[in-house]
Amino acid sequence: MKAARRIAIEIVGWGLLLAGIAALVLPGPGLLMIFAALAVLSQQYEWAERRLDPVKYRALKGAAESVETRARIAASTIGAVLLAVAGVVWISDPDVPGWWPLAEGWWLPGGAATGITQIASAFIAVALLVYSYRRFHGKPDAVAALEREIDQADEDFRGR
Repeated sequence: MKAARRIAIEIVGWGLLLAGIAALVLPGPGLLMIFAALAVLSQQYEWAERRLDPVKYRALKGAAESVETRARIAASTIGAVLLAVAGVVWISDPDVPGWWPLAEGWWLPGGAATGITQIASAFIAVALLVYSYRRFHGKPDAVAALEREIDQADEDFRGR
């Protein structure tokens, strides 16, 4: 049973890590998946456990910064809506337009699976935006507490 658990942790952890790295440049919640991968892999590897807190705090700092101004909130919301719209377009699979300069195979690659992940990513982005807004917007004490936690995590990380 221990071997099966270890294999499952390895598959899920490394799969999430690869998907998270890919999602940093492709549509998707890359940092969230990398954090999840480190959380899973930290059950087996000390190196993953050591990197878990710094990644978590950097993600939370990004969340706090994303709701600092109305312009950032609007940009994030528009980005999520555009991502969902792109997903719908991918799923609907329109014909290749006449102006498309590349081969037909390069038109909307990935098909419906790509569209579904784009829509899922848009929902995750909205959920994270709501979370960030509720936790950090207009709450300088919460941001200051987070910055203290980041400083402490950095000291702990350097001390290991």
